[in-house]
Amino acid sequence: MASECDSKPHKLSLNASWSMAVGGMIGGGIFSTLGVVIAVAGSWAWASFLIGGLIALATAHSYGRLTRHHGSAGGAFAYLHERDHQSAAKVAVWMLFIGYTLTVAVYAYTFGAYLADALGGPEWLKPASAVAAIAILAGVNLIGVKESAGVEIFAVWAKLAILLALAGIGLLQWAPDQLAASAGAASHQSHILGAVVGAASVFMAYEGFQLLAYDYDEMENPDRNVERAMIWAVASVILVYILVALGTAMLIGADAIIKNKEISLAIAGRAAAGTPGFIAVTIAAVLSTASAINATIFSTARLGKRAAEAGGMPGVFSKTLADGVPWFATVLIAGVAALLALFGGLDPLVKAASFVFLTVFALVNILAVRRGAGETWISIAGAAGAILAALVLAAHLAGLV
Repeated sequence: MASECDSKPHKLSLNASWSMAVGGMIGGGIFSTLGVVIAVAGSWAWASFLIGGLIALATAHSYGRLTRHHGSAGGAFAYLHERDHQSAAKVAVWMLFIGYTLTVAVYAYTFGAYLADALGGPEWLKPASAVAAIAILAGVNLIGVKESAGVEIFAVWAKLAILLALAGIGLLQWAPDQLAASAGAASHQSHILGAVVGAASVFMAYEGFQLLAYDYDEMENPDRNVERAMIWAVASVILVYILVALGTAMLIGADAIIKNKEISLAIAGRAAAGTPGFIAVTIAAVLSTASAINATIFSTARLGKRAAEAGGMPGVFSKTLADGVPWFATVLIAGVAALLALFGGLDPLVKAASFVFLTVFALVNILAVRRGAGETWISIAGAAGAILAALVLAAHLAGLV
């Protein structure tokens, strides 16, 4: 007979929470966005990841303090709903739903690119693999399967080891001339504006930490650990992104990264360690993006269910199977993401998702200021940074910068 202790639900430790947040960001972030940011920012790509990371760091502070203040899971929608800002809550949850669906499409697009390149199949294999990944993982969600915290911890540390090894090999060569793209290869600005445009363009690479706001009730000592896990995770990812951006460019050059946007890290893996390096990076990319698709569908479907139950989304989003799985939201996310992965290119998908999350992060920082949650100056800086980056990205998409 199981003891009373054994019957208690397992809680996420600080390590597991940190791993989930890091996995949510690196899961598809660096594999999907490196080529996009170098195409925009050129030799300033490292600064783009730093600027975006600082905005995310301030927002992690605001998210953590707001979650502690409310003492429950839910994220931006819950914060607004509980304060009776119903119209703003509905806008926020729809923006989040759209943003997460875009990220699923980005992860699937990247999954298909790496898998098709590794298999060497025909061109149709890439979109077919992207759609198949979404379909299979949506099915996994529908039958109620969720990866364990132990698997997530192992997967995150394995990815970090591979990425840091790749970066280290590139940095040991120390070839800063490789960071700059040739004339015509990129649309970047060779100054700080290019770094800001790059940060705004690939901001979706930092959105994953906020998923911990939905897991508050599943954490050990959540009042203490939720903010710590978010901040430490963002800080870790900033370092990893900067090292990978520099090391990979020094390995194969900015032009090669721009040319092979979707699979640039696999090309760098081959340059670093031959076929074993190529295989290791490809496996990491495929597993990372698959895990990110699964986790994002899982969390977003449940966000839709909670919002529908609170009146923030149509009632159909609360429809569940016998075991409580929100089937309508899961199918809708998967269907729209599959269409986007089929017909949308990597660059526009990444930038659209980044714009959505910049807007949401600005809102969260403003909420933190209004609620007096955390250090006001940090939240103001986060809000200002997110708003400025969103405006720069809008100007960039309009062809003004």
